[in-house]
Amino acid sequence: MNAMDSNIRILVADDHPLLREGLSGMIAGQPDMKLVAEAENGEQALQAYRTHQPDITLMDVQMPKMNGIDAITAIRSEFPAARIVVLTTYKGDAQAVRAIKAGASGYLLKSMLRKDLVETIRSVHAGRRRISADIASEMAEHMADDELTTRERDVLSRVAAGNANKEVAAQMGISEETVKTHMKNVLTKLSARDRTHAVVVAVRRGIIDL
Repeated sequence: MNAMDSNIRILVADDHPLLREGLSGMIAGQPDMKLVAEAENGEQALQAYRTHQPDITLMDVQMPKMNGIDAITAIRSEFPAARIVVLTTYKGDAQAVRAIKAGASGYLLKSMLRKDLVETIRSVHAGRRRISADIASEMAEHMADDELTTRERDVLSRVAAGNANKEVAAQMGISEETVKTHMKNVLTKLSARDRTHAVVVAVRRGIIDL
């Protein structure tokens, strides 16, 4: 096997061209790494993975057409051994948990790329998990918390968009009382004082997006 064959082959999936360019430059500067493909959304990432079957995929979470977590799920369903590192600006533990459950092997904050990216790639390629310390701490803090159900997240997302209970009920085809019950559960699970506080906590933890 020659040196080129032993390189860690990497796919970068992110919808920001400048970030892809920066990642490409960092990878090019490593003697044991090679960028084999780029993608700007989850659908392209899935297709690129099928074509190139890289050793490591660097995957943004927030992308058009198919988000990063859905792309991870799709890739891992076809390629169970895929090693994927999530890149994100969000410190939220809930988003990290969803990514890890989807099959991500690493979870790295974009603010830490310059410091931790290369080591994270090599570590995940060697079969280890790598999660940013801040994220791991947040995950540990909320490990015992009850997760919001899909319906509760849906209700909260609609509330976050400025809808009153009556409007949420009409949009979802449920009663206003049911919406109130869901919101009561949300407030309890998030230890939130009111609806606004619940939205703030949920966004910070990555439970919902605005």
